[in-house]
Amino acid sequence: MALAAAVILPLKSAVADWNWVPTGSMKPTILEGVLVFVNKLAYDLKVPFTLFRVARWSHPRQGEIVVFFSPKDGTRLVKRVLACPGDTVEMRDNVLFLNGTRLEYQPASGLPFASEIYEDAHPVVAKERNQHSWHWVMALPSRPALRNFPPITVPAEKYFVMGDSRDNSFDSRFFSFVDRERIIGRTSRVIFSFDKNHHYTPRVGRSFSALL
Repeated sequence: MALAAAVILPLKSAVADWNWVPTGSMKPTILEGVLVFVNKLAYDLKVPFTLFRVARWSHPRQGEIVVFFSPKDGTRLVKRVLACPGDTVEMRDNVLFLNGTRLEYQPASGLPFASEIYEDAHPVVAKERNQHSWHWVMALPSRPALRNFPPITVPAEKYFVMGDSRDNSFDSRFFSFVDRERIIGRTSRVIFSFDKNHHYTPRVGRSFSALL
């Protein structure tokens, strides 16, 4: 057991890991009760059990989903990168503007697991296009939320992140920017998915699926 731990724990710390998503802040992309795969080699190589980088070969891009330590209390969070160093980001009535240009939106269609998503306060679901790809976003009009902020320029070595459930996410609107060194890695795939509202029944169709 000691030998196995000596091999597995450093790999989990610096190479690959998993992360539970207990809340709905990333709905409809990630539902509650999901275990996501974390690629810790996506951007750099760290010394196991530390944040010290041995090498760096890439940086988070707009639209990628990252796992990081919260600037607020150090807990591990899963959010989407909305703006990178040097970008200016703004929100007007839940519509994002990047470097002065309004992001493109489309009505949702063919949304998977819609019955679980639509249980939550009659959400409005759409697709949002960043510089690289489309992804789902959701608004909850009946809830009080922070839906506007003025243009903000992201400093060097920092990132602006938000949840896809825009009215139900504790993110950079509240704790400000995320330091580059606090980003653990990138997630782009579900490992397992469980329906916490129905005795953690496995969502078979959602397990081992890609995240957009």
